[in-house]
Amino acid sequence: MGTGKSALGRKLAEAKHMRFLDSDEVIARGAGKPVAQIFAEQGEEEFRRMEREFIERGHPSHGCIISLGGGLVTIPGMIDLLRERGVLVCLIASPETILQRTKGNPSRPLLNVADPEARIRELLAEREPFYSRAGTNIMTDGRTLGDLLAHLDRIYRRESKNYPAK
Repeated sequence: MGTGKSALGRKLAEAKHMRFLDSDEVIARGAGKPVAQIFAEQGEEEFRRMEREFIERGHPSHGCIISLGGGLVTIPGMIDLLRERGVLVCLIASPETILQRTKGNPSRPLLNVADPEARIRELLAEREPFYSRAGTNIMTDGRTLGDLLAHLDRIYRRESKNYPAK
């Protein structure tokens, strides 16, 4: 969260004339309630189940850029499933940058705690081994949107060759 997935995903999809989907938005729309409310009422485990369902059958099989929640790759078997479906890139940022980008945003249920910076550090420590295994990682701190888009485009062009055209 707070790494720029949605903003960069939208811009990359536009540049590549592809559809953009944000998994959180699709899940919230399907549930008829915001992600924060899903977490509050049904818990993180149910939200992760909804994410998995989205990955397995909730989007087109090609021609789209998808922004996924940062905790998705921690679900057993998910990294392999994501890699089977397309190019996987993890956007990362420092705890300080994430805090700056997300502070005051009530739609971040995992950060609605007394010490959000400590929670960010805890989440990053838990998730970093998964991010390292998932695919290419891009640090977004201090980089312009244009620079990040060019970097994502190079990765996409390089790695999309591994997937059959549909």
